[in-house]
Amino acid sequence: MDWTPVFAEALDIFIRYLQIDTSNPPGNEKPAARFLGQLIEAEGIACEYIETAPNREVVIATLKGDGTKRPLMLCNHTDVVPVEPQYWTVPAFEGVVNDGKVYGRGAVDMKGCGVMQLITFLLAKRMGWNLKRDLVFCAVPDEEAGSEWGMEWLCKHRPDLVDVEFELSEGGGGTNRFGREETKLFSVATNEKEVAWMRLTSIGTPGHGSRPHYDNSAVHLVTALAKLASWERPLTFTPDTTAYLERLGEAGLFPPLSDRGAVEDRIRKSPELHAMFINTLNITMGHWGIKANVIPAKSEATIDCRLLPGQTKEDWLRQVREQIDNERITVELLLEDQGEMVGVDWDTELFRTIESVVKGAMEDAVVVPTMTVGGTDNRFLRARGIPAYGFIPCLLSPAERAGFHGNDEFMTVENLNMGCELMYEIVERMCC
Repeated sequence: MDWTPVFAEALDIFIRYLQIDTSNPPGNEKPAARFLGQLIEAEGIACEYIETAPNREVVIATLKGDGTKRPLMLCNHTDVVPVEPQYWTVPAFEGVVNDGKVYGRGAVDMKGCGVMQLITFLLAKRMGWNLKRDLVFCAVPDEEAGSEWGMEWLCKHRPDLVDVEFELSEGGGGTNRFGREETKLFSVATNEKEVAWMRLTSIGTPGHGSRPHYDNSAVHLVTALAKLASWERPLTFTPDTTAYLERLGEAGLFPPLSDRGAVEDRIRKSPELHAMFINTLNITMGHWGIKANVIPAKSEATIDCRLLPGQTKEDWLRQVREQIDNERITVELLLEDQGEMVGVDWDTELFRTIESVVKGAMEDAVVVPTMTVGGTDNRFLRARGIPAYGFIPCLLSPAERAGFHGNDEFMTVENLNMGCELMYEIVERMCC
């Protein structure tokens, strides 16, 4: 295949897609669904648009196979996290290309991967693949706010559409650096942590800010938050993270598991690694006070907690309350229980295909199963017994990886091109 015009098409689609503001909240993903759908329909492929809430749509399309094998779904989300524009050096919704980098909110999370999947889907039609299985393209809203109006809604109300054998979405991918070493490390996410957002509330006695005061709700809350911030917890090893470290050790990128001291030392030195071995908590929002000279009666803070597989929200809630040890502080969960996080097997046709394609393209590449430290739409499909893997097939630099929910988010044109090629090869081998 002559990839030059394909790369140009992918870049054009990517730029235009980034120009659609789908910040969530509020979402408003319908224009993005229609944008992707029109590109698919232009190839003569029928699309279904499913409204899950006002101005929020799923777009889904299928290329039919001969039924020899069960379907493969390529899934991506159309929403992005909000932007603080004053901290960006480029406009967040213009798809600016500069020095081989494409800037825009959603570039790596996850409109870039969505374009890789879309290009593969369009090429499958153009190339006339003889499909052994249905190939499904699915773009959903609301992933960044818990998926209530996206994949969760789809699984509850249209389970027929997610009746597939395998699924590919976000949650893992490649990086060109591990620690201080340059490498080609590709992680395929087979499990993830559970989102357990919490609200802490303190009620005190209001009063005048000019006098000493001993029942300030903000002081009670800040004291509690300080206890949580200084809370040191032991490392927990799960089957997914153990397999991850074993493969890293075999590749010479990590100490052997037998050297537990060295292993734990390396883990604690890397925030990204450390998050895979503990329940994390971070203070993300705070609110108190109505005026400079009024002591607040009520103070609130939100903490973002992510729980390891096998942990329960009820037990974590108990641990947080015990750590705070203050009856003046109320701790409550913000999200409804979405069920236990379920890991899936990595000894599958899809995992082996990913590994074969990656190593065929880069002989020195290392492919490992991993656990996503954030939340993705994959969890809803894994709960249905579907091997749903997180995998963005390109080598993101540390700067690109920092773009996940960060400022000046970007993806290089080189990575976009690599992702299109690798995604195409993986899907072709799985479906033909």
